[in-house]
Amino acid sequence: MKQKFKLSLPRYALALLIGSSISLSAAWTEAKSPADPNKVLRYVFPVAETGFDPAGVHDLYSAHVNGSIFETLFTYDYLASPAKLVPRTAVALPEVSADGLTYTIRVKKGIYFADDPAFKGKKRELTAADYAYTFKRLLDPTLRSPNSWLLDGRIVGMEALQKKAQKTGKFDYDQPVAGLQMPDRYTLVIRLTSPDQNFPMLLAHQPAGAVARVVIEKYRNKAGFAMGHPIGTGPYMLSSWTPGSRIILKANPDFRSFVWNFKASSADDEKIVKAMQGKQMPQIGVIDIQVMEEGQSRWLSFSKDEVDLFQLEGELVSQAIKEGKLKPELVKKGVQLSRIVDPSIDYHYWNMQNPVVGGMSKEKIALRRAMSMAFSADNYINILQKGDAKKLQALIPEGIVGYDPNYRSSIPYSVKAANLLLDRYHYKVGANGWRTLPNGKPLVIEMTVSGNSLRSQQQAEYWKKILDSLKIQMTTQSLPFSEALKLEKQCKTMFKTSAWIADYPDADNFMQLFYSKNIHASNNSCTSIPEFDRLYEQTQKMAPGPERDALYRKMSRVLEVYMPVQVIGARYRNILAQPRVIGFKKHPILPAEWMYIDIDMKK
Repeated sequence: MKQKFKLSLPRYALALLIGSSISLSAAWTEAKSPADPNKVLRYVFPVAETGFDPAGVHDLYSAHVNGSIFETLFTYDYLASPAKLVPRTAVALPEVSADGLTYTIRVKKGIYFADDPAFKGKKRELTAADYAYTFKRLLDPTLRSPNSWLLDGRIVGMEALQKKAQKTGKFDYDQPVAGLQMPDRYTLVIRLTSPDQNFPMLLAHQPAGAVARVVIEKYRNKAGFAMGHPIGTGPYMLSSWTPGSRIILKANPDFRSFVWNFKASSADDEKIVKAMQGKQMPQIGVIDIQVMEEGQSRWLSFSKDEVDLFQLEGELVSQAIKEGKLKPELVKKGVQLSRIVDPSIDYHYWNMQNPVVGGMSKEKIALRRAMSMAFSADNYINILQKGDAKKLQALIPEGIVGYDPNYRSSIPYSVKAANLLLDRYHYKVGANGWRTLPNGKPLVIEMTVSGNSLRSQQQAEYWKKILDSLKIQMTTQSLPFSEALKLEKQCKTMFKTSAWIADYPDADNFMQLFYSKNIHASNNSCTSIPEFDRLYEQTQKMAPGPERDALYRKMSRVLEVYMPVQVIGARYRNILAQPRVIGFKKHPILPAEWMYIDIDMKK
């Protein structure tokens, strides 16, 4: 269903329109949720969403919506620092056997999916079987889920089912799996192939949010995904959607409410606790999301009070923040700032399967290394990110278990040395002034950028200057965000900037980006390095601690030897909130905090 609303539409009118619109699910009956339909939170995405099926999407912005509609067994405490895992639809945290292989999880009774015609007029309760089906979908090889890495190789008996599906072309969802047992309607017993300290956190990641099989089968597309018809048990439902332009969520009337009762982790949290303590949640009835790729448009909309929550990025940071603090003129207006160092990395990658930049031969490694040596993360952060990021020496960012503050990269910054390296490996400068490949054919680097935003243009221009200094020709391929995402999953990009935000607060979540079994999922560089894989598989069996950290250091060195990646840094996440927003604090793991905050419509 598609509806468009002008941004200037009064908020009360928007609420009335949504309340009376035809929903994707059944008509909005008398609300059980405490959410007020007259409370509208206006939000903005800097790039377009890609869809609303947890198994089918792999971007932060779709995750904002999916995490509000679909519920995982576990989630994170809103205010706890460091991040603390807590039950969501589970009765409690899992019971784990002494050998670390068996997890017993009990699902709360009385949780219901939002009404939908697929349920034929009956209330549909959430059960353990819904999670078993959800996990199987992630591992269905015919779906090619970009989130398969989450559970791949972890559940006993699943590999045999996957191999059978690869042969027949059809995944048998009804075939019992030894590692997924349901002794009763509300109990799920998961048997792992090997101990995994992070497993409960994997189950808190958004793609593990429960879907109902009957809904997926009714609305799935040719690829097997129900992208436009998300039906979950969460606090919100999709009311209307204009792809790449507008998303409107409304409160799920059947969502069980909860009492806001979080504890402060810092002095700044005390104000939030005082404002929110004891409220029935969620409070906000409508989430109105607009996609605006151009940064100045987003800033103007916030300045004109047409957006309630707004993330500052790139060139916009200096307009609102000075020396890490909100400018006095914004403070005077009552604007609020939530600022954290993201548990994330920005990085450049080279496609290791690409015939120009990929491969493990010495001359290919030399090409990637030379490009990396000519790149200064400090300059990039200062120029393109306006100093609003922290330089990283390796893949594991600050605030993540396994981070090593003493680690230093072995890759020097030296344009002169980079040119000498290219000379040594016979990347000769031709008569036209540009280098050729060692075989004498033209050397052209194609950089893929997402969208036509100012930031994307600046990234391309920045890298062209770097490659000009190496006498390497560069072209730019500009694609919509979703198309660029699709190409990199197919190993069809050559060179690209990317980012990864922690799905769970452990180093494993970053190291898996270069594990060969995650090619076509999270391994965008399509890297396959046997030594790295061997070390990664060792860490999978280890608890966090000095021994595992030592292996992570070795893995970082392996990546520096073969150079599939150039690590840049971790961004500050700066979220501005209008004075009317109550209780907002950016969470380091959760994509969206809508169900934990309130809004004063009188302001």
